[in-house]
Amino acid sequence: MYSIVSTVHIVLFVLVFILGINVIARALRGRSNNALFTESDRKAGLFFMISLHTQLLIGLALYFFLSPITAAAFTDFGAAMKDPATRLIAVEHISVNIIAVVLATVNNAKNKKAIADAAKHKNALIFTLAALVLILSRIPWKLLF
Repeated sequence: MYSIVSTVHIVLFVLVFILGINVIARALRGRSNNALFTESDRKAGLFFMISLHTQLLIGLALYFFLSPITAAAFTDFGAAMKDPATRLIAVEHISVNIIAVVLATVNNAKNKKAIADAAKHKNALIFTLAALVLILSRIPWKLLF
């Protein structure tokens, strides 16, 4: 079960990344052309946020129920903190990615309230870029390859 859910988590990351790049590209185009913030722009941000929330739920299932890495870390958390690879999974990956999900959610909320199109494009650019940078910074690349 762990390998299936882990594979889904990895594949969904690719979708999250593509959707995030799409939001950033749309925001850059909107800012450079002083374009309107369209319904397609709003939906791009919404789909990015939904994909992150889905990714978070799958990640929480892995973290609390399925992962042998976190199970081992929970048995001796002090030792886990001394091993950088285990600490990455047990603490850094989950905490930083939760912050990324919050950033995407804040972007969506701010853009619902914002009036100016330029502000909406700016929010999308800043919050989505920050979320993607955080996500990329805490991926356990050694486990993927």
